[in-house]
Amino acid sequence: MDASLTRRGKSCWYRKPGIGLDAVNDAVLLEACIYRLLKFYCREQPYYLNLIELFLQTCYQTEIGQTLDLITAPQGHVDLSRFTEKRYKSIVKYKTAFYSFYLPVAAAMYMAGIDGEKEHSSAKKILLEIGEFFQVQDDYLDLFGDPSVTGKIGTDIQDNKCSWLVVQCLLRASPVQQQILQENYGQKEAEKVAQVKALYEDMDLPTVFAQYEQDSYNRLVGLIEQCASSLPPDIFLRLARKIYKRKK
Repeated sequence: MDASLTRRGKSCWYRKPGIGLDAVNDAVLLEACIYRLLKFYCREQPYYLNLIELFLQTCYQTEIGQTLDLITAPQGHVDLSRFTEKRYKSIVKYKTAFYSFYLPVAAAMYMAGIDGEKEHSSAKKILLEIGEFFQVQDDYLDLFGDPSVTGKIGTDIQDNKCSWLVVQCLLRASPVQQQILQENYGQKEAEKVAQVKALYEDMDLPTVFAQYEQDSYNRLVGLIEQCASSLPPDIFLRLARKIYKRKK
């Protein structure tokens, strides 16, 4: 749906010969298989209903996030006024954080018999923060990462995405810099993409990102110490350490 070329180092499924829009049905089939597998393996378990509700809710949240992402930055229509920090955080929360971080940990908690509202609320608070941290890194690596390492060719500029980089650029841009962005963002031409990248570099956004990454990690460690008193803090600390200063 965002016309990407590669994902996880391989050609996107829809680009395979004979697939095209059939990929939409394939995705629906994969989602349906979640519930068949849960029924097959977990139907007799006391946590079965909690898992079903968790997966249903997370699928819904992720689809809301993807929709918000698409309507914020439609291809062929650049509206920089939509790229606010508030909008960015909403997209990240729903599109990435719930399914990438809260879902796997919450599922494990239910399966381990941890189903209290307080414990899940504490875990969610930490994991959504980790999810935002992860997506900001992803946005940075989309442009400044090495495709041979990240496994994908970044297209956020061409696709008119509400990424962390463009939000930070707009927060700092002079009227002249905003005009450069307006004329070049969301365009497919390589020279226009290069203009945007040069603008980001002129504004020293790689340094801004490095400081953000350090500050976010320190804040996460503090949040884990504060909220994980009733849960094993090492689970969350290992997640934070795993993504800190990642290159892919």
